[in-house]
Amino acid sequence: MTYNTDPENENEDNDELMEELLEESVLGAPDLGALEYSPEPEYTEVLDNVHEQGGSVDNVVVDTSEPSDAGTVKKVPYVDMGDKRVPYGNEPISSREPPQYATPEKKDRKWQYIAVISVLMLIIGGSFAVIYLSFGGDLYTTDERVAVIYVQGFMLTGNLPSGFGYATSEDVCNSLRKATEDDSVKAIVLRVNSGGGSPVAAEEIVTEIKRVQDMGIPVVISMGDVAASAAYYISAPADLIVANPSTTTGSIGVISVYTNRSAYYDDEGIEFYVSKSGSFKDVGGDWRGLTPEEKEYVDNVVLDVYDLFITSVAENRNMTKGEVKDIADGRIYIGKEAQKLGLVDELGNFYDAIDAAAELGGMEGEPSVYYINKPSLSSILFGSEETMSPQNAERLASYYTESPVGYLIE
Repeated sequence: MTYNTDPENENEDNDELMEELLEESVLGAPDLGALEYSPEPEYTEVLDNVHEQGGSVDNVVVDTSEPSDAGTVKKVPYVDMGDKRVPYGNEPISSREPPQYATPEKKDRKWQYIAVISVLMLIIGGSFAVIYLSFGGDLYTTDERVAVIYVQGFMLTGNLPSGFGYATSEDVCNSLRKATEDDSVKAIVLRVNSGGGSPVAAEEIVTEIKRVQDMGIPVVISMGDVAASAAYYISAPADLIVANPSTTTGSIGVISVYTNRSAYYDDEGIEFYVSKSGSFKDVGGDWRGLTPEEKEYVDNVVLDVYDLFITSVAENRNMTKGEVKDIADGRIYIGKEAQKLGLVDELGNFYDAIDAAAELGGMEGEPSVYYINKPSLSSILFGSEETMSPQNAERLASYYTESPVGYLIE
């Protein structure tokens, strides 16, 4: 190649140089015409189109068969249409299957309902069973029965509920009357567990026992751990007294206690002014002690009540007052010794007393037992005990045990 040095021809020489360079670059490039590219189908785009048109991706098929007369690979998506396949996009829209969603599985709650109903039936049945048993096992029996009445705890008048350490004459007398109103009751057992209490409560119960006996219904005493003092008072009139060999009984006597706290009040600087209508009106007040005349007075009160006690025992146990006085100095006796002294008829347990009562009532065979005032779950749920507590019962009994004028205990 020759270059022209003439300035006017310089542009022509530059053009010729560029043409030569382009020609050489084209001749030196590789021949790409021998290769044919068939790009892979865009599967993501295909699947997106299927979803948009409401079809099912399970029917999309990509044909990867190679033609025998060519070396290139062509991949075309197809859709199954029953017994034939058509290219994707050419199938009718009505043939495209709607998307299928899994139906949530329904839980079978049948056994849960059965379990709830069973629990409710059990509760209802148990409640009826408790009430049924609390009435002695038979609500409407026509069988001959022995009624059992409990006398448990410190004896008082009043309306304290049973089961809190107190036995009230109202409860016992009411139970005795309830027993006599039942034509099926042929005998009554008083189950006694008490160390005594108010002489008045004992007298009320004795009165009711005698009324029952006048109706021709025998009364049997079953002594438990202890049946002493006023508890023996109510036992004496019974047709039969059954005690265990080691039962604590006896303690025939009366006691009255007066407290003198005058020295304490003096030390504390506490003074009292007492206005009274008579010289004996404040007897028992703890702000002073008893005068000799007052001591003689209260001793006579105690002896009067004591005389009523021993008279009742003598009359009901076929003993003389002298015989009773010989053993009525306040001492206790166990059941075995009490039987020798004539205070107890037989030695035996609670069920021996029931059998003896059935026999006295003219009953044959195994007696049916009717528990009248036995503390039970039904009485706690449906009775007055629901709102009662031992503390409340003690407060109700304080009218007697904390009397400002003293109190008598048998």
